[in-house]
Amino acid sequence: MNNTTQTATQTPRFSPVILFAGTLFASALLMFMLQPMFGKILLPLLGGTPAVWNTCMVFYQTLLFGGYWYAHWVTTRTGHQRQIQIHTALLIFSLFALPVALPANANPPVDSNPTFWLLWTLFLAIGLPFFVVSTTAPLLQKWFSHLGHRSSNDPYYLYAASNAGSLLALLSYPFLIEPNIGLAHQRLFWSIGYGVLCVLILICAMALWRSQTDNDEPAEISDIEPIEAPPMRQQLHWLALALVPSSLLLGLTQYISTDIAAVPLLWILPLTLYLLSFILVFSKWADRIHPAMVIAQPAVLLVFIAYSFINPAVLPFWLDLILHCLAFFLAVMVCHGELAKNRPHAEHLTRYYLIMSFAGMLGGLFNTFVAPFVFNAVYEYPIMIVAALLLRPGFFNGRWFLQPIFPLLLLVLGFGIYLSTESLWDYLDIIGGALILLAGLTYSARQNPLGLGLLTGVILIFTIGLHGLASSTLYQERTFFGVLSVRDTVMADENQKPEKVRELYHGTTKHGAERLTPANITTPLTYYSRPGPIGQLFSEFDAESQNWRIGAVGLGAGALACYHKDGQDWRFYEIDPLVVKIAQDPQWFQYLERCNKSAAMIVGDARLSLTQEADTSFDLLIMDAFSSDAVPTHLLTREAMQLYFSKLKEDGLLAFHITNRHLALKKVLADHVESMHLSGLLQEFRPENAAPLVVATDWVVIAKHPERLERLRQSRLGHWQKLPITFGLQTWTDDFTHIIGIWK
Repeated sequence: MNNTTQTATQTPRFSPVILFAGTLFASALLMFMLQPMFGKILLPLLGGTPAVWNTCMVFYQTLLFGGYWYAHWVTTRTGHQRQIQIHTALLIFSLFALPVALPANANPPVDSNPTFWLLWTLFLAIGLPFFVVSTTAPLLQKWFSHLGHRSSNDPYYLYAASNAGSLLALLSYPFLIEPNIGLAHQRLFWSIGYGVLCVLILICAMALWRSQTDNDEPAEISDIEPIEAPPMRQQLHWLALALVPSSLLLGLTQYISTDIAAVPLLWILPLTLYLLSFILVFSKWADRIHPAMVIAQPAVLLVFIAYSFINPAVLPFWLDLILHCLAFFLAVMVCHGELAKNRPHAEHLTRYYLIMSFAGMLGGLFNTFVAPFVFNAVYEYPIMIVAALLLRPGFFNGRWFLQPIFPLLLLVLGFGIYLSTESLWDYLDIIGGALILLAGLTYSARQNPLGLGLLTGVILIFTIGLHGLASSTLYQERTFFGVLSVRDTVMADENQKPEKVRELYHGTTKHGAERLTPANITTPLTYYSRPGPIGQLFSEFDAESQNWRIGAVGLGAGALACYHKDGQDWRFYEIDPLVVKIAQDPQWFQYLERCNKSAAMIVGDARLSLTQEADTSFDLLIMDAFSSDAVPTHLLTREAMQLYFSKLKEDGLLAFHITNRHLALKKVLADHVESMHLSGLLQEFRPENAAPLVVATDWVVIAKHPERLERLRQSRLGHWQKLPITFGLQTWTDDFTHIIGIWK
């Protein structure tokens, strides 16, 4: 296959492969650094909510699609020299957007949804530079295909260089850039890097210009018939092969962050594997790797379904995580391998990439705007697991129309058993064993994608229903902020008698519990128990708290409301309206109904909401904001601390809940206490007796003056101690945070 424009006769002084691959590498590096960097810039304005990140991701994917469309349009409608002129003008114009920064007076609306404000702000701040960066991959590969180099007829291997840059940026940002460079310098260095990229793109353009002998004509000179465009069926196949992995990536990220372990930076794992798959399928080893992935996928699927879905309790979370990531990697390798194997002639390269970017955008839109409103849990993840199996090669091989019969019979049989059996609870073990046996049957269908996908889908339907039955879920709903569920469980009371307990979960993290017996229904439990640090705080200051004004960030089930006294003014700040709805509904929890029905509920990001409060107006602020198991970092910075103490009276108290399985948050607060000349006490509470639902919890109480905390320090109710001295920890600010630095 000869390229139609191989007219260059002079041997270049250096290989153009190095120039073009290096430029693509730099472009991807800048793109994947800009996304987390600008997300951090926006954090203090809008808070670390999933809605913010999801909206940003949709913006990036949409602009990426726009960049690919531009590359397709300019390379199919104009000659090479005109392409260079148009793109040079765009590069020069984009330099006026530097350095990247928020527009002046960028303040989000407080009385309406900020989604459109956020999209407009992103467009003004980084829209043009990001658009230019997004055009680089398809445009430069198309230019390279016309250089006349010996590999110009198949430039797709350059895509590996682009994804290598993305992968390096992804791994270096949290581990190298974020710990050592503040946001102000990050913006400056990124802007300098963008200028260097523009120069590299112009050098690539000059290489193309020199290789051409034609004038500025719409079509290139060629003695060979033009390559026929790929049929619509093939283009739709590309669309599906790119859409499913994109949706699967987002679904897995949300699933493992809420249902496996709420570990910071866990989202890096799926995205790393996703980018690695592109590097491998467009490499020179792809022809050997792809068949191996196709063979390995159903073998791993059997173990994956049996343990990670049907019976996940038997696995430690790290092994469950490995299984999910391995199954995901094999699925995207098969899909992307098919995508790479069916790539078109370089003549239609930009159309190919345009469809890929459009599919990625559709996957993001589905997971961000459709799934949260259609599903009450992260069901898009198992749906895309099945879709990936249906995209395996050989869908129409054999008698494909007979393949759905067995899965459909199983589905009918399963629903028949469900409808005809009064109590399935007594048969949970038998049902679980039967599902594991069915998982074993999936391997026998490995040669039939339709049968394999449908059988797996039926097993997942039964598995999800089984877990819902076993968890005694009474209510479940999903918002932008996650999946909330109300469940009943049974525990033994003080007399070892069975007692029903109502629990509130965010993902897999318990955010509140209430005993349902009349004598205990208003007793604060879990992290807010009376024997615990927050109970000790209210007990020690009981004599003077009659007229206190108290603000509590984070509502949960409302247990803190039962510390309310007549004469006190309580205000709860909660970002998720669904949490307020659940806590105020006596059908689920009765803390608010019985203890503090008149408490004010302020919905929105706590930091933004507190700015609207009068200065020096609170006697006590309780910080208890968690997203699953993580405290939003923008509530832990020095600027946040300054805001809290501006709202507290001179003798006011700040109580911080810092219980966390993965992060030593006490280090951050200890550094603030030292640098801001405050006084703080820490209690890492561990219950000494087996009181029901009194759990281990860590709290920090901070005041402006040490004498204000003296009575708490001398309290015999608990073991309060000074915060540890921190060495080498850089102060957390809106400009700088470093998660790795406080990892336990």
